[in-house]
Amino acid sequence: MMLPRRSAARAVLAIGLALLGTAGCAGPFPADSEDTLARASGGTLRVGVSENPPWTEVGDDGSVSGVEAELVTRYAAEIGSRVEWTPGAESVLAQEVAAGRLDMLVGGLTSRSPWSSEVALTRPWGTATGPDGQQQELVMGVRLGENALLVSLETFLAEQERG
Repeated sequence: MMLPRRSAARAVLAIGLALLGTAGCAGPFPADSEDTLARASGGTLRVGVSENPPWTEVGDDGSVSGVEAELVTRYAAEIGSRVEWTPGAESVLAQEVAAGRLDMLVGGLTSRSPWSSEVALTRPWGTATGPDGQQQELVMGVRLGENALLVSLETFLAEQERG
């Protein structure tokens, strides 16, 4: 069914005005639903760490080291942040990220992580051989909805890959 010319013109005009009206409302993109990147930049990046050598190792004194820990430390320095490490089991830490009490989760996570419903997984930053002998992509996790943080971290990881 075709609309009369006048009705079609009005419909197009209404859609155009609606789009123009919402264009000014859109803030910076991508945005964090909870402003995590803005809070962490120049402040504290709260990172849950599950021990998984050589990616992450937690010392008796609470110090954190390893390949992935070094990446997180360099990323935090890039955004002017200091890292506050919280060691624990992946399952507990994933819940803490989901609840907003932590910003990130690291510990040799792979793209096959069972926590993808609790955390947003980054682009792969490396590979590792899994228990089945197959290559697996290593990722990090951030709070769902924190898109600015995710894009910032993924940009950093991509730069590390190139550099």
